Amino acid sequence: MKISALLSIVLLTVASGCLRKEHLVVESDYSYRGNFKRYNSFCFAKVSQADGDSSMNNPVLASAIKSRMELQGYKLTQKKPSLLVFYKVYYKDLKLQGYVQPEIENWVKNEDDDAKYDPVKYSLREGTLLIQLVDARRNNTVWQGYASGVFDQKSLNSEKYLKRAVRLVFDKYRLFARGFIVDENRNQLPEDEDLEPASKD
Repeated sequence: MKISALLSIVLLTVASGCLRKEHLVVESDYSYRGNFKRYNSFCFAKVSQADGDSSMNNPVLASAIKSRMELQGYKLTQKKPSLLVFYKVYYKDLKLQGYVQPEIENWVKNEDDDAKYDPVKYSLREGTLLIQLVDARRNNTVWQGYASGVFDQKSLNSEKYLKRAVRLVFDKYRLFARGFIVDENRNQLPEDEDLEPASKD
């Protein structure tokens, strides 16, 4: 009887974990006009805080994004950066227009001039982290990555959780900066890490 009860608890725990993961959406889109082979530096875009939205000025998120960009060879600079970085947390559900595209690293290798945008609509749950990379010279977004359903009020206060969410998004942007030499032993990108959406209890 005890074994049966224990098995039921285990199955219930596994099932609830699977249900939570079904709501987790991690995607990215990019522009076919992006000069990804030329980008080598970045800085954070200055955004207005007039509406009091602190999600666009979170030091933990900024530090995690900076660390990941530098890991991929991009230099932080305020003088003529290649890319401007913008990030925001959306607390409510939202719909987002995305595109079905080849993995960005595959497209960059081939740069198919005839590639077409295949639009798809995403229904993103509350607690979405959006990160955008903007071509500083052309002033247009060349890449955006987003993880939906990963935040609640508790997780927004967790430094570890915020860092893992950034990592989850950047696993969709596996490009290195121009001129960056990849050391197979020391400069590998971190492996994908399992990240369940925060509990809504």
